[in-house]
Amino acid sequence: MESALTARDRVGVQDFVLLENYTSEAAFIENLRKRFKENLIYTYIGSVLVSVNPYRELEIYTKNHMERYRGVNFYEVSPHIYAVADNSYRSMRTERKDQCILISGESGAGKTEASKKILQYYAVTCPASEQVQTVKDRLLQSNPVLEAFGNAKTLRNDNSSRFGKYMDIQFDFKGAPVGGHIINYLLEKSRVVHQNHGERNFHIFYQLIEGGEEDLLRRLGLERNPQQYQYLVKVSISTCEAKKDCRKSKFMQVLMNLIYIVAGLTDCVSVLSILSLSLSPSCVCFLQQLMSPLNLEQASSARDALSKAVYGRTFTWLVNKINLLENKDYLRKYTGNGRYNQLICTNTTHLKFTAFIVFCSFEQFCINYCNEKLQQLFIELTLKSEQEEYESEGITWEPVQYFNNKIICDLVEEKFKGIISILDEECLRPGDASDFTFLEKLEDTVGGHPHFVTHKLADGKTRKVMGRDEFRLLHYAGEVNYNVNGFLDKNNDLLFRNLKEVSLFSAQNYIISILLCDVAATQFKASLAKLMEILMSKEPSYIRCIKPNDSKQSGRFDEVLIRHQVKYLGLMENLRVRRAGFAYRRRYEVFLQRYKSLCPDTWPNWQGKLADGVAILVKHLGYKPEEYKLGRSKIFIRFPKTLFATEDALETRKHSLGESSWHSKACKIMSIAIQAWWRGILARRRAQRRREAADTIRRFIKGFIYRHKERCPENEYFLDYVRYSFLMKLHRNLPKNVLDKSWPTPPAALVEFSVISLLSFLCLQLEQKMIASEIFKDKKDNYPQSVSKLFVSTRLSISVSSLSDGLFVLHVPSDDNKQKGDVVLQSDHVIETLTKIAICADKINTININQGSIKFTVGQGKEGIIDFTPGSELLVAKAKNGHLSVVSVLKYFQMFLKQLLHKYSFDFVSVALK
Repeated sequence: MESALTARDRVGVQDFVLLENYTSEAAFIENLRKRFKENLIYTYIGSVLVSVNPYRELEIYTKNHMERYRGVNFYEVSPHIYAVADNSYRSMRTERKDQCILISGESGAGKTEASKKILQYYAVTCPASEQVQTVKDRLLQSNPVLEAFGNAKTLRNDNSSRFGKYMDIQFDFKGAPVGGHIINYLLEKSRVVHQNHGERNFHIFYQLIEGGEEDLLRRLGLERNPQQYQYLVKVSISTCEAKKDCRKSKFMQVLMNLIYIVAGLTDCVSVLSILSLSLSPSCVCFLQQLMSPLNLEQASSARDALSKAVYGRTFTWLVNKINLLENKDYLRKYTGNGRYNQLICTNTTHLKFTAFIVFCSFEQFCINYCNEKLQQLFIELTLKSEQEEYESEGITWEPVQYFNNKIICDLVEEKFKGIISILDEECLRPGDASDFTFLEKLEDTVGGHPHFVTHKLADGKTRKVMGRDEFRLLHYAGEVNYNVNGFLDKNNDLLFRNLKEVSLFSAQNYIISILLCDVAATQFKASLAKLMEILMSKEPSYIRCIKPNDSKQSGRFDEVLIRHQVKYLGLMENLRVRRAGFAYRRRYEVFLQRYKSLCPDTWPNWQGKLADGVAILVKHLGYKPEEYKLGRSKIFIRFPKTLFATEDALETRKHSLGESSWHSKACKIMSIAIQAWWRGILARRRAQRRREAADTIRRFIKGFIYRHKERCPENEYFLDYVRYSFLMKLHRNLPKNVLDKSWPTPPAALVEFSVISLLSFLCLQLEQKMIASEIFKDKKDNYPQSVSKLFVSTRLSISVSSLSDGLFVLHVPSDDNKQKGDVVLQSDHVIETLTKIAICADKINTININQGSIKFTVGQGKEGIIDFTPGSELLVAKAKNGHLSVVSVLKYFQMFLKQLLHKYSFDFVSVALK
């Protein structure tokens, strides 16, 4: 923000707090004028945003602008509504405090557009998901419906919101919107039955009549011509802008959104049917005597009361449907067992209310009362925020003198003696109560109040400008006259009893539910008290909207109109409160980073404590003690001229720094080259470590897949790791002795090295040695030489043919050539013989059953071959080729094997059969 101070003569200051003559209203307006002429529509008063409606599209709301303000310090960029929205959102996320954004201003000042811009900013910048997108769509889809039912054309604004809106957006712990809630305040129901000259009824009536299909209008009992309806006849719909609003596409958009909100076409038609009821009574003209206890005036009043009641409560019902829609997934996700459980989340609130109105009706009395409460809230929270910042920074707080409008709020809302209490009492008392008896009672009860005047109590000069049916309140922003006509009727807001009874017999269930709904929530005083309670629990942000002219022309700056709004928005009072202390404050690091070049001791870099660096800097700049204060983390500058002088010195310093820029550029290029070289080395090292890590993970995974295979290149790394891990674990947890049964079970890769397997092997060897001793000791000469050698279980193998002969070969490998070779034997019981040998030698799975021939070793490396052929009789002879030829009977052998299979059921016999 400080960078724009050098152009302050042309574009003004971005923060009114920096105005030198901050008490001058003319200086305030002139600063607004400078910025408005440069299309700078946003200006701050501290943290308050002042927005001037440009009445044209500006290229400052793109996604690029949203990204520019996203996550940036509030004062680092130029004033913008996105800065307020982002600052509120970040405070909610970081400080875990509920936030609220209060938008106020006259009709046509841009409050509705400001609210839209905030919602659009959150829709783009908040974390996105499928559920979040659904919530965003629902929030955006509800706006056209609310505008259609709650907005109307007035003399000042073609799309004026005729109700106050409080929107609560709920976020989850990730910062994503998960739901929302809308509360409407003080819908202008009287507009349904009466509009001022040149104004229109609510948009939805014209959109329905001009944009609805013929079948729909016929079903609703409506005609295409709005001149047929007394409630719409006062204004022509032939203007270009009116036709634009009433286009068929406009109505279809509202209709589709309405169907989505009420969850079905049938319900949508029911809502439109109720809407048509608000128009239907306007066709009723009382031209003849009817069987009714009401006279003509009372019947007209009853008709209007019914239309207002139907429309007002339909609007409230519609808002409740929107609330249910926006919180549908939210409640489903965070509600259990039919009970509502509050999600621990933070909220951002948008409150939109019109500014002070000097016209005099009951609705405007309520609006001005609301603005009094909001001003009271603003002053209290602003002073509270200022005092807390001063105390946190260790700076003495100086009490601020300001106009405390609590005296006006008490005048309106005090129990038994306030204007609202008197009005309620007059409405409830028996007898002939009227608006004039209400005025007389006001004069008797609060006549001596310094902020209350009537024609009877006023001096001669004031009586000339006041009617006998008016009273005047001196608000914080100025004097406002109120006409008491209609106060009692509007405060009662009751239907005649017979109308309610007739409504109970309606065929439309919607009519019954709407007319019998609880209306206590719409009582403005109670709602406002609840609203104030809600807002006091939140951290507020403020947007003050200003209308530059009444003709809605871009570029036109009406100074008289703007001065009126500045007064009634209380902007000068806000500025005075903000400037009561110090005009400028920044954190040490921000201030030192910007102005460090102005002091040789802090340039180019300050290495010590930030507070010490700022102290040295301001001392070098010649700041006087009364011009600044140093807090714990911020510097406070009292006068704007001190900051302006510092900024001008910085601008001059930039030119001197530019003379040696070539040297700094060369140093910068060299430093960038060195940094790039070193960063490249670090990046290559990181890449090498990542590659090695990826190779290790890849080898480990592949080894795990091949862990049950024989050792191979694919699993050797994994098997080595498993073995190493087991041995290290065994090393740390060694059993006390070899007989300890708590020895850990080895992995498959270490079974051959396990102690248990080794003990089993040794026991088997001992058993075999004992049997050999019993058989051969002192009986066989070479027995002593076998004692020291282990018996090997892999020396013996057996081969047999697949035919019915009784020959088989015992293969006995030898390490020398002195052995005579394998043994060829013949047995009539070959199956039993081989089975016994296989069991004893543990060779069940190593008997080779050959077809055709068997090779065997004769001796000294020579081999012989036995050929087996089937024949009619058994014959063994030497063939001409030198092979041993065996002819066997095939059928006999198969029969014998089948009998043996039935008797012993050996698997290897089944294999032989196959």
